[in-house]
Amino acid sequence: MQRAIHANRLVSVISPPYGGQAASWTRTKLPACCRPFLVGANMMAGGINGSQPPRRKVLTLATMNPHIKVMEYAVRGPIVARATELEKELEQGAIKPFKDIVKCNIGDAHAMGQKPLTFLRQVVALCTYPKLLEDKNFPEDAKERARRILHSCKGGSIGSYSDSTGLDVIRHDAADYIQRRDGGIPSNPDNIMLSAGASEAIRCVLKMLVSGEGKEKSGVMIPIPQYPLYSATLAEINAVQINYYLDEAKNWSLDVSELQRSIDEARKHCTPRCIVIINPGNPTGQVVSRSNIEDVIKFAHKENLFILADEVYQDNVYAKGSQFHSFKKVLTELGDKYSSQELASFHSTSKGYMGECGLRGGYCEIHNLDPDVKSQLFKLISAKLCPTVSGQAVMDVVVNPPREGEVSYELFAKERAHVLSTLAEKAKIVAEAFNSVEGVTCNPVMGAMYSFPNIKLPQNAINKAKEMNKAPDVFYAEHLLEEAGICVVPGSGFGQRPGTYHFRMTILPSVEKFKDVMERFKKFHSSFMARYTDED
Repeated sequence: MQRAIHANRLVSVISPPYGGQAASWTRTKLPACCRPFLVGANMMAGGINGSQPPRRKVLTLATMNPHIKVMEYAVRGPIVARATELEKELEQGAIKPFKDIVKCNIGDAHAMGQKPLTFLRQVVALCTYPKLLEDKNFPEDAKERARRILHSCKGGSIGSYSDSTGLDVIRHDAADYIQRRDGGIPSNPDNIMLSAGASEAIRCVLKMLVSGEGKEKSGVMIPIPQYPLYSATLAEINAVQINYYLDEAKNWSLDVSELQRSIDEARKHCTPRCIVIINPGNPTGQVVSRSNIEDVIKFAHKENLFILADEVYQDNVYAKGSQFHSFKKVLTELGDKYSSQELASFHSTSKGYMGECGLRGGYCEIHNLDPDVKSQLFKLISAKLCPTVSGQAVMDVVVNPPREGEVSYELFAKERAHVLSTLAEKAKIVAEAFNSVEGVTCNPVMGAMYSFPNIKLPQNAINKAKEMNKAPDVFYAEHLLEEAGICVVPGSGFGQRPGTYHFRMTILPSVEKFKDVMERFKKFHSSFMARYTDED
């Protein structure tokens, strides 16, 4: 006790008379004869001024989930972050060789100026603030849909939880929509789960497919180029990514021999369990033909693979002679031999003509899933409580739009046609514009919302990029942003055949803005190529 008192007195005596580093002060001010007491004093009094040793962080890069560290999502990567910085610099009056930043990196239609559909927002507004049901300015068909939705909500409010699989009335509407789309092939609402965008449902189904270690570890076949949701999710859940390459020379079509090469190689180190198809394609913009779909179904059946069909762009088909065919429809029409083939297909409110990315609506239809596994899937999604109910309401408008004869039909059909025809116009503009530039080739944008041009980079540019430890297409995209104000996603973020270079550009800016973007691009590309070619 006496020592502790003396220690405390010693600390008070030797403490610096003002804030600062006590250790350095004592080294210079404390007499040598007293310094040995300092260590003991610190130990007994809890350190100078009562300070404690710094607490180590529990969560560090060394202790965090290692699978998260290997995840990459190029659509929102460093180039996009730099684009945001440039926007702020322009707002503050910085002088740049461009007047604005055009973010062509992501399929966010409303952010690029697309107006919300009137009927869709009317229904959401009515569901959100039911007192508007008394407002005579809202059409009766919008009110009728809102009343149906609210009636199925607990307490008559979209602020209440729904069932984990979504509101029953909307699941029934989704089943009716699928049945109409597929020419009368039945759809069971009990096989439909609503989701906060298609991405959340895709991630849940992929989680169900993962098991095993070593050669027994689950492998998932994904197209290259692919939407980075898939590679990021597979990294997160520690599944094996199995690449199969789309054929750029044939408008990014599928080739069965490439599928076979891919799976045969994969079986040497994992167990392939699933194949992913994105139709229409992201980032490649192709529309998969019916014969190609049949090939995939037969391949999956032969190799005992689960099919995951990403069909969120099913309304976005522009090329003459092209048509969207759902995997479920084709599978069913192939006959009894394929009747047991397992399939999950997905749709979303974020794409199509709606573009309601922020409201997060989507659905998944499962087909031929083992009943016990289905119960486990629904248990998995129950941990998320429920998808956003406002997003479910948006999904209901997509699957239950105004019908001919209803008061809102003409305006809805007009707005829908305008969005899709404008996208088709821009799809044509972008392919023609890219193909007019030396060193750039671009397949027709048959569907979806993106072009994926191939750029022939000079060797000097490739060498310079490697000196800077960057992928050549990243190097190119960074210059495109800094010199022309155009934000795109490098092809390496989606995957591409070795030795080829691409970037993804959305077709979402307005027609006028898009023409400006293409003029900027042509000027930049000519300058970039000359700069690195002249050094030869």
